[in-house]
Amino acid sequence: MGRQPDYVGVMHATVVVFPGSNADAEMIRTLRDVVQVRTETAWHRDAELPAGTDLVAIPGGFSYGDYLRCGAIARSSPIVAAIRRHAERGGLVLGVCNGFQILTEAGLLPGALTRNAHLRFECRDVFVAPRGEGPFTSGLPAVLRLPIAHAEGRYQADPQTLAALIARREIAFQYCDREGREAAPGARGEPAINPNGSALGIAGIYGGPHRNVLGLMPHPERMSEAFQGSADGRAIFEAVARSAAAARSAAPASLSGKDGGAPASAS
Repeated sequence: MGRQPDYVGVMHATVVVFPGSNADAEMIRTLRDVVQVRTETAWHRDAELPAGTDLVAIPGGFSYGDYLRCGAIARSSPIVAAIRRHAERGGLVLGVCNGFQILTEAGLLPGALTRNAHLRFECRDVFVAPRGEGPFTSGLPAVLRLPIAHAEGRYQADPQTLAALIARREIAFQYCDREGREAAPGARGEPAINPNGSALGIAGIYGGPHRNVLGLMPHPERMSEAFQGSADGRAIFEAVARSAAAARSAAPASLSGKDGGAPASAS
């Protein structure tokens, strides 16, 4: 057997489960069994995260059935206040699909996820290119193939917010073709590249005080092992695990979060 990665046994992840979550099992398996980090779960009614949490992962699904608007009810759950405190002190937060929607509704990320431009549910593989540098994108390949499954994945924001995302290099992922090329606005064939009509082809954005919050519409946890057709998604989880391990080793104990987790700013 080869040498274990340096992050194994270092990062502590917590997967938050809401009523209607349906990708929590894949998220847990990827973190616990594929990336091999300590993984716990928290229920949406919990008021605190497990002690020592480095990464909070909010999986996809249909929180509360999304009866009002995707993530709009979930943002009022007690656990969201704990996630907000975690993010404010530099803790890592990942929201995938419905998790991305929850993060925007809770104000932890700017903008909104709205109905796909063609008004259809999209369920297929897409290509995305890592753009902004941060704990979730460090050392990634130039292009990743990941699956999507959403009807409300079209990222939108006002011009000022989009300009700020560009200026701060907080666009984390953009939809592209297999060579990493983006679709030109209005170009023929654009729907094959930009599956939902997202502004600027955005598939994921950074936020938080240290780019420690990531919202991502594709599902990396559903393509993290070779038998799933590709293991590209694993690279995202390995990147954040390395970042968490580096932050823990670099931060004095006095700078750790209240629950024992280390800030993520080292990356």
